[in-house]
Amino acid sequence: MHWIDYFLIFAYLGVVFAIGAFFFKRQSRIDEYFVGDRKMGTAHIGLSVVATDVGGGFSIGLGGLGFAMGLAGSWLLFTGLIGAWMAAVLLIPRVKALGDEHGYLTYPDFLETRFDGRVRLLAALVSGIGYAGFVGGQVLAGGKLCAAAFEIDLVTAVLIMSVVVIVYTAFGGLQAVIYTDTFQWAVLLIGLSLVAFPLAFFRAGGWEAVRHQLPEGHLDLFNVSPTQFVVWMLTIVPIWFVGMTLYQRIYATKDVKTAQRAWYLAGLLEWPLMAFLGVTLGMFSRILYPAVEAEMGLPTLIRDVMPAGLAGLVMAAYFSAIMSTADSCLLASAGNFTNDIYQKYIRPDAPEKRVLAVSRWVTVALGAASVGLALLLPTVLEMILLSYSFMVSGLFAPTLCGLLFKGGTPKAALWSMAAGGGSAVLFELVSGPDPPVAPILGSLPLSFAVYAAFSWADARSAAKG
Repeated sequence: MHWIDYFLIFAYLGVVFAIGAFFFKRQSRIDEYFVGDRKMGTAHIGLSVVATDVGGGFSIGLGGLGFAMGLAGSWLLFTGLIGAWMAAVLLIPRVKALGDEHGYLTYPDFLETRFDGRVRLLAALVSGIGYAGFVGGQVLAGGKLCAAAFEIDLVTAVLIMSVVVIVYTAFGGLQAVIYTDTFQWAVLLIGLSLVAFPLAFFRAGGWEAVRHQLPEGHLDLFNVSPTQFVVWMLTIVPIWFVGMTLYQRIYATKDVKTAQRAWYLAGLLEWPLMAFLGVTLGMFSRILYPAVEAEMGLPTLIRDVMPAGLAGLVMAAYFSAIMSTADSCLLASAGNFTNDIYQKYIRPDAPEKRVLAVSRWVTVALGAASVGLALLLPTVLEMILLSYSFMVSGLFAPTLCGLLFKGGTPKAALWSMAAGGGSAVLFELVSGPDPPVAPILGSLPLSFAVYAAFSWADARSAAKG
């Protein structure tokens, strides 16, 4: 790339860090750090939700899916549309009202109200660990982008990206994350739709080249197996009901209607807009760089196809997407360990300034741990889906049942989380890299079955005694 491209990338990062420093000086309360003082509007929240959910990981992952399987990879983000709209109807009205009434900061706050403190503690551990793994996926995505942009080895690139994410998130908190998400999403859309797409299309040879050079089935929107589609639905739709980043944004909105409008907006931006944009660019990279690893195709395309200046703009767009997701997920994980464990069980009498300081140090520690996770798995999408599978298997059954039904006990919730999350990890360990059946197809039904069994047993025992 040209020196102008490097200048644009570093100028962008400078703006982001300036925003983080601005909010670092302003924040004095933990409420500001984790839920943005509960005053955010529809546009900021909606763009932040989609920037966080899609982000760099799914963007790079979508490019890899487009490279590997074509248009049918877009169904991955159709699950985002379904999940967002279901959550807007079923989850937001109840959770937002409780959040305002009780001053919630995290997702486990809701579970404690519905069940008890033991459920909150286990949920915090599952959520915190899951999001740390998710941050690892984002750091890996950033590392792959950085490696392509600066032509350095992947390990060095991952370390550089992790430092950027950790320092920024520790400084700014949720307000900085949400405000920069709005800016980052605008850069991402402009860079991908108005710059990368048309230039890559013509560089790839136009429509005739797309038709004749792609493998058979790449232009078939329905070239996806029913099992794969079901796995995507079961893995991603429930995350809209258990995602700590999403609860924080619900709490951060002004009112229920604001949050619902934001979720409807986010769903439409995910599918069809980002879904088809991502896989199509991945298909173009398949034509231009058929020999590269699937998830490196899109970063390589951006580096080599874009003219001077524009390459830097599009690279900045992808860095922005990665930052949007990584900082939000890192902040969510830090919130679980700080608010739900440290402040609740270790130092409940700690002054607010100390809790805020501990939050920043926890953010740094979790970010460092995510670096190791980023280097364990070879693909970004595998890392993301593994983290989602763990969280969904452990948390979705007690959350959905607790939300919709009055029955159910803390014991049912605890054993459901343990069975679902534990079996997801166990299935992953014993099934190997290419399992014949996705682990979530066994762990999620098991979690629901355990919840129902213990709820029935507890209700019967209560009736007898």
